Amino acid sequence: MVDLDAFYMQAAIDEAWKYQGLTYPNPAVGAAVVKNGRLLSIAAHIQAGKPHAEVEAIKEAYYRLTGDSDILQIEESLHLHNYLQKYAKNLFDDATMYVTLEPCFHYGRTPPCSLLLKDLGFKRVVIATLDPNPKATGGANYLKEQGIKVTVGVKEQEAKDLLEPFVKWSKGRFIFFKYAQTLNANITGGVISSLASRELVHKLRDKIDLLVIGGNTVRIDKPTLDSRLVGGSAPDVLIYSKKQNINPKIPLFKVNDRKVFIESDLEKIQEYKFIMIEGGEGMLRVTRSLVDWYMVFVAPKMLAKTNYALNKKVTFLHTQKIGEDLLIWSRNG
Repeated sequence: MVDLDAFYMQAAIDEAWKYQGLTYPNPAVGAAVVKNGRLLSIAAHIQAGKPHAEVEAIKEAYYRLTGDSDILQIEESLHLHNYLQKYAKNLFDDATMYVTLEPCFHYGRTPPCSLLLKDLGFKRVVIATLDPNPKATGGANYLKEQGIKVTVGVKEQEAKDLLEPFVKWSKGRFIFFKYAQTLNANITGGVISSLASRELVHKLRDKIDLLVIGGNTVRIDKPTLDSRLVGGSAPDVLIYSKKQNINPKIPLFKVNDRKVFIESDLEKIQEYKFIMIEGGEGMLRVTRSLVDWYMVFVAPKMLAKTNYALNKKVTFLHTQKIGEDLLIWSRNG
C-alpha cells in the first residue's frame, strides 16, 4: 500500500530543494495541498520577503479550483493573505495541507500561516518537522487547539536535512563547496556545467555573504565571480593564496560594491554567515575540514584529462536535474 502522506510530503520536500540557499536568511520550505484525494498544488518559499510555501500552495490550489486568474497577479504576501481570506470561502474545508516545516505562529511581514490555515478551514495539516526557531514555533499546537487534525513527523529526517543550512547559519555559519565535474570526475576541462547550472550558481552568488576561491584558480581563469547571468549583486571575495602576486587587473577586482581580500589563511570566513567555496583539487583539500556541504554538478560528458583524487566520505542528501546536469547535494562526512 502506498503511504500517501509520505508521497505528498516528499513532493513538497523535492520542490523546496529547488530553492536551497536562495531563501537566505529564511529556510527552504515546501508545501502541497490535497483535496478529496487530488493533488491540487505543490509550491515552495522562493526567497526572503516572498510569500511562505503554504501561502504559495494555497494560491495555486485556489486558482485551480476557481479559475480566478486575478490571484495569479498577486505577489505581495499581505495582499495575498487578505485576498484568500476574502474569497476562498469554504473551498478548503475538506483539504489537507502538507508542509515541510511547522507553519509559523508569529506576526512578521504577514500574519501567521497557522492563522491562515485555520481561517480557511483546512481539515488536516501534515508537518514534517517542528520549527527550531523559538520565535516561530507554536503553529502545530495552535492548529490542534482549533480542532484541526495535525500530524507531525512525516519524512522528518528528510525535512531536517533540508533545513540544516538554515539551522547552521542562524547559529553561526554555513559553508558549502561548489564544483562541476564530468561523468569521469574531471574538474579541469574549462566550462563543464550547463547554462542552467551556471545560472543557479549565479543566483546563489547573489545570496551568499562571501565567496572563497584559491589564488591559482584566480591567476589561471581570471574570473569575474559576479551574478551577471541573473542580474544579481556580487558577494565579497576571499582569495586564499600564500603568495600575494595577484594581478589587480583581473575582472573580479573591477566589480563595484564588494570587498576583495587576499589572505594566506581562511580566518576571514569567521566574519561571515553564508559562504560558498569554489575551486579545484587544491581548495578541496585545504577546506575539507571546514565544509558543511558539497554542491556538485555532474555533466553528461567525459574528458580525457587527469581526474582529481581525494579521500573523502560524504552523505548524499538530494539529487535533482538542472538543465543537462545532475546536481548532487552532499553532507561532509
